[in-house]
Amino acid sequence: MREQQAVTIVMIEDDDGHALLIEKNIRRAGVNNRIEGFTSGGAGLDYLLTSAGKPDSDAYLILLDLNLPDMSGIDILRKVKEHPVLRSTPVVVLTTTDDKTEIQRCYDLGCNVYITKPVNYENFAQAIKQLGMFFMVMRVPEVAA
Repeated sequence: MREQQAVTIVMIEDDDGHALLIEKNIRRAGVNNRIEGFTSGGAGLDYLLTSAGKPDSDAYLILLDLNLPDMSGIDILRKVKEHPVLRSTPVVVLTTTDDKTEIQRCYDLGCNVYITKPVNYENFAQAIKQLGMFFMVMRVPEVAA
């Protein structure tokens, strides 16, 4: 079994301004993990699906906007949580949608944290730190060949 698996933050956010603010506040919180940013849902999902389960792949933390130009964040969340390797990947939904039905739908599909934009960045940073601590104690199971 590997000692410790690196954790890459996969940010799927189509608004460059929001993406910069999110990254700035992740760094301000002391989180120095690699961040892979995608402005389209399709590109982010392709990245996750093609790299998940490879022997040298990182574990992931997904920051997901729901309102993307090419596909719904709900569809991405569903595909991630249905994927045999990705299903345990923590997903933080960051979106402008504050509809209670939509929020419940995301939790029902398996999101770990739902944050409405404009983001309270102190709460956001705390949530990221807590997920980071989760990764520090978590042992990622090896993928069967």
